[in-house]
Amino acid sequence: MPDTLRLVIVTPERTLFDESVSALRFPLYDGDIGILPGRIPLIGRLGSGELKLTSSAGERSFFIDGGFAQVQGSVVSLLTQRAIPVGDLSVAEAEKQLQTDQSKLAIGDAESTAKIADQQRARKMLSLAKRFHWDLRIGRDFVHKPLQPSVSAQSP
Repeated sequence: MPDTLRLVIVTPERTLFDESVSALRFPLYDGDIGILPGRIPLIGRLGSGELKLTSSAGERSFFIDGGFAQVQGSVVSLLTQRAIPVGDLSVAEAEKQLQTDQSKLAIGDAESTAKIADQQRARKMLSLAKRFHWDLRIGRDFVHKPLQPSVSAQSP
């Protein structure tokens, strides 16, 4: 059994991340899940929230926004609409998004459900942005390095 996993994060624009990790935790539609090497196969619907991974470089976090997850052998693939490194999140922008979502007029069940989902997503993003910036202020060690394009994402 391998002692690491290969995590691949794919957005509509590119392969954002393709590296070895020792553990990860991310939101599914109905709750968080932790993945360690040796996990049985899984396909799940992603929710919105924090993707937290542990690698030889330390811990890193991303805000992810829906999509699908697949665990097959030692490869974990996350296909998501958005994956934003927490260091790139802005508290001000997240607050603005939450205000926009709260001010939307919703008529009918479908629009009300969408409005609530948008507000929940904005609250999760805001919470993650605030926590990251708080960790920086108190000097908590947190790995944040710019992502380089993955080898598999580069054009030949």
